[in-house]
Amino acid sequence: MNISELATYLKLEILQETFEDGAVQGAYTSDLLSDVMANAHTADVLITIQAHKNTVAVATLVGASAIVVCNGRPVPPDMIDAARQEKIAVFLSDRDQFTISGILYGLLHGE
Repeated sequence: MNISELATYLKLEILQETFEDGAVQGAYTSDLLSDVMANAHTADVLITIQAHKNTVAVATLVGASAIVVCNGRPVPPDMIDAARQEKIAVFLSDRDQFTISGILYGLLHGE
């Protein structure tokens, strides 16, 4: 699955669509950015409720391919601007992290 397909499969709203499309290798779900820095991998989708520009900085640091902000959290313009500069896709879901993580796991593992 590619990043561009996430919105369709997960029923996400696209907030930042200037990104380099590539394969989604996995996902990491966390709201603690230091945990993301220690454990997320390149080409992961970061699933979180942290909606601020520091989330983009951490995603860039670990090489995450996209960010999914859950629970319908408002995403500020400076986060979108930072993601556009770093070419990281940002999506929004009204569902929680558990649900998004479970659906994505099933899609990536053929379940």
